[in-house]
Amino acid sequence: MESVIHKIRFLRSEMGPSEKRIADYILQSASEITGISINDLAEKCGCGNATVVRFSRRLGFDGFQALKIGIATELGSTSSISSKIEKTDSCFEIFSKRINDIQIALQTTEDVLDPTALSAAAKRIMTAERIVIFGLGNSAAIASDAAHKFLRLGLNAQACCDNHLQAIIASHLDEKAVAIGISHSGASSDVVEALRIAKERNATTVCITKHGDSPIIHASDIVLFTKAEETRHSILALSSRIAQLAIFDAIYTYIVVNTDKSAMQAIYNTEIALQNKKY
Repeated sequence: MESVIHKIRFLRSEMGPSEKRIADYILQSASEITGISINDLAEKCGCGNATVVRFSRRLGFDGFQALKIGIATELGSTSSISSKIEKTDSCFEIFSKRINDIQIALQTTEDVLDPTALSAAAKRIMTAERIVIFGLGNSAAIASDAAHKFLRLGLNAQACCDNHLQAIIASHLDEKAVAIGISHSGASSDVVEALRIAKERNATTVCITKHGDSPIIHASDIVLFTKAEETRHSILALSSRIAQLAIFDAIYTYIVVNTDKSAMQAIYNTEIALQNKKY
């Protein structure tokens, strides 16, 4: 069965202004829809009840109540409650539960990730003269992996995982550069400050962070959301890190298929350079 959220995204371009406001509200606050009335939604979106009904029918539902049930069912099928890990679980059972958590994180991230923002980030990174990725603590490994990917494409990319160097490097960026900040919480003060400095220097700033309001959003030109509910067993925010990696993988692949032969030549040159590193 096709996801309601995916269907809303697919049909949004065909909608009128009022229906688009409804679509945007649901995409941002799907979990709230099941608890509000048709009058509440119409008021929040500045439209009439008839528009809400028309919107619901466009998605294949008889009315708003049926749409609410569809969304509630979908949210229930991808519950944000992570798998409960027991002390008696075998390592393989834990592995299976972690796989389930990762699948949920990727599905929910797909629901909150703005396609337009992702495309904008990929295009800007593809043409930047310099790319700097800021990450500290758990996010440092993600920053290093992203820089490694971009370097293989021949891009001028650098991961910076030292808070002093982040501020120094950010102060020397310009409008030809892209600064990417990774922070699951969105509240890493050093990463936020580095993006703020980069923004003041007219660099394009991008953040990858959990869905919702946080300080890093206000220092970013482009916001890429992930969504993953971590359990007490996942103190390193493992599921969210997989979602962050998936976003960088998508950007890397987009650049490969949307540039001229230079990207493939850069990949080939990289492989040639690494040949003598293997038996």
